[in-house]
Amino acid sequence: MKNVLLDTNAYSNLLKGNNHVLEIIDEAETVYISVIVIAELLTGFKGGTGENKNKEILKRFLSKPNIRIIDVSLETAEIFAHIKNLLRSTGNPIPLDDVWIVSHVIETGSVLITFDEHFNKIAGLRVLRLE
Repeated sequence: MKNVLLDTNAYSNLLKGNNHVLEIIDEAETVYISVIVIAELLTGFKGGTGENKNKEILKRFLSKPNIRIIDVSLETAEIFAHIKNLLRSTGNPIPLDDVWIVSHVIETGSVLITFDEHFNKIAGLRVLRLE
């Protein structure tokens, strides 16, 4: 896979030593990480006992040459509105943060790396769901 975007749980599993996530990152040309994922991670760090250590590990990860942080743009917002309304009209809602993450996947043309099943509700989304 040339371009991937890590879901929050993919990053967390990477830190736990998941070799599959590591292989994907090593082989990818570009690894995107959404500011929404970063916000979810920072929220989790604040609830834990190793906040400073976890923030430092994240900072080192984000500084790698093939890692790109993607911020919310007008294009992201337009994609978000389309996806959110589509999910609502089909009766298949997913968590709001994940709609933003999906928007970034579509915007970047990347493959979402995740452990969550609910992303399968979005037809045409390029997802690699790990177990």
